[in-house]
Amino acid sequence: MDNMQILEPARPVRGGYKVDVSRGERNGRVSSEWFNRPDDERYLSLDDLWASVKARSERSTSRIVETAKIHVEASRDNAERLQLILPKANAPLAPTHWAFGQLASLVGAPASYLRQLPAPLAGINLQYGLSGHRAEQIKTFETEDGRTELRAVTGPDYGRIYDHELVEAVQRIAGNGTGDTRWKVPGTLDWSTGVYNPDVDITRDTTTLYASDRDVFLFLVDDHNPIEAGKLPDGSPDLYFRGFYCWNSEVGAKTLGIASFYLRAVCQNRNIWGQEEFQEITIRHSKYAASRFAHEAAPALTRFANSSPSGFINGIKAARQQIVARTDEDRETFLRKRGFSKLEAGKIIDKVLVEEGHPPESIFDFVQGITRLARDKTQQDTRLELEGKAKKLLERAG
Repeated sequence: MDNMQILEPARPVRGGYKVDVSRGERNGRVSSEWFNRPDDERYLSLDDLWASVKARSERSTSRIVETAKIHVEASRDNAERLQLILPKANAPLAPTHWAFGQLASLVGAPASYLRQLPAPLAGINLQYGLSGHRAEQIKTFETEDGRTELRAVTGPDYGRIYDHELVEAVQRIAGNGTGDTRWKVPGTLDWSTGVYNPDVDITRDTTTLYASDRDVFLFLVDDHNPIEAGKLPDGSPDLYFRGFYCWNSEVGAKTLGIASFYLRAVCQNRNIWGQEEFQEITIRHSKYAASRFAHEAAPALTRFANSSPSGFINGIKAARQQIVARTDEDRETFLRKRGFSKLEAGKIIDKVLVEEGHPPESIFDFVQGITRLARDKTQQDTRLELEGKAKKLLERAG
């Protein structure tokens, strides 16, 4: 792990920061991860997480084999206890649940159906599919862990980015992720006071550093360094923090991705509140994926970590200063020209009036009204469409 660019953390502020989470968007991606991860997939530091996935990669090997030369053995009742005999392999391979599904998919057999069959029948189906596999070759990913596990089965051109490589890229800017740099596991929002406290103990329940046998997911924030971008209706500062999350699967369960944004708070359930300026990079594990990660994704993460928030602040200020409507007729016309129905326009105006204490006048007012309307939508496509319109409006103001 060379070229470390560690930024010193700021001194903590007692009691935390008063924030207004009624503004901006809510992002539930991290909360979904938090809710679904068992304890053995939760890590308390980047060092511990890296050590786990690095050790796993060092016990792993990959090879390209001809599918016609793979032999399926079925000696138990459970279909997923099948073993594969590969050419020149020292021992049979036991496919993981994930690899079994990949293998079934590659040969055109429904995994859910095979799992219901007795092992001998499932083995016969897989063997038949392998013998007639048109692609002729597959790439295996095997890990020694007391027994040799088959962790992934992909096409021969699969471009693997190891989980530890992503963790190392994060460590270059975040150190251990526990507060030794400005980037750390987030604090929590106190809903009773509206105060976001960045100084919360990192436990299995609060951590946002996750790794399983098929993926990694990391979420860190710079929450000791608030960014002021304008004022709230009561005259207090409208505070933001920088944040990012990233993910990868070295076994093909998902793409590699990095998302960066500004946020106002993170709650106990790890929902992101008051999100603005969401940006995302994804890389498919195609033939040149490793090169794209090295030359595109990892540098982008470093740039965001070291960048000045001045562009974001100036964009918010420009949106606040750009007055586009002074009468009710102006407001409705402004929204209708941007694709909102008369009913939607009325709801957006009402949202701003209730929560800001005045009807929308500036670009920023309309953006806040649109994002608040989006929160009320239960259908994801509708919500994302509204959030997209709000984002475009804000970008044009900047």
